[in-house]
Amino acid sequence: SEVGGFPIEKLKIRQWSLRITAYGDQLLAGLDTLDWPHETKAKQTHWIGRSEGANIEFAVDGHPSASLTVFTTRPDTLPGATYVVLAPEHPLALEICTPEHQAAVKSYADDASSKSDIVRSDATRAKTGVATGAFAVNPINGDKVPIWVADYVIGSYGTGAVMAVPAHDERDHAFAVKYQLPIIRVVAKADGAEVDVAKEAYVEDGVCNAAAIERSRAPLAANMPSEQVRRTVIDWLTREGK
Repeated sequence: SEVGGFPIEKLKIRQWSLRITAYGDQLLAGLDTLDWPHETKAKQTHWIGRSEGANIEFAVDGHPSASLTVFTTRPDTLPGATYVVLAPEHPLALEICTPEHQAAVKSYADDASSKSDIVRSDATRAKTGVATGAFAVNPINGDKVPIWVADYVIGSYGTGAVMAVPAHDERDHAFAVKYQLPIIRVVAKADGAEVDVAKEAYVEDGVCNAAAIERSRAPLAANMPSEQVRRTVIDWLTREGK
């Protein structure tokens, strides 16, 4: 606190919450009937925050009973996922840590507990994180990817875990550059123009490239549009129980 200089930490309390996912579609449809300014309706749409995507299961190497669920709107980029990030407060963050990483992860989590979600989710803020020493298994190709803990992932938002695809997400790209993690492009521009993902992430839709096909057990094909790749990947993951 500012007056006494005492440390601040977040505590969980029992509370009621509105499960907006139960009526998000109804709210969005209702906006069409309102004679409101476009800007106002756009803000409401953003606040409702409906996203279409998939919950994907990542096994944790060496922990048969543990798995990580991540939600993504871009399952087409799954072949390019090169690491996974957990919120510091994620229940598995300390459980899956290797012994030599326990102290660093606990210290990082304690520090994150003193920051507000608004501060932690600030897109302009420099990204920080610590490695857990554990690895997740990318379900689409079996690759073992490192699991990190970073405070820009919020435990109460989504599942508290994200798959990181630095070639196609700006936040993941900044983190990967800082910690020298792999950046693998799996989406190409439809017009064939070159994209240098070492410099910046390519975040738009496009077509499936050779790297995506090579790194995927799902039946992808050259120049398959991103929308079709998303459907194909989701269908394959569903059949595989992932």
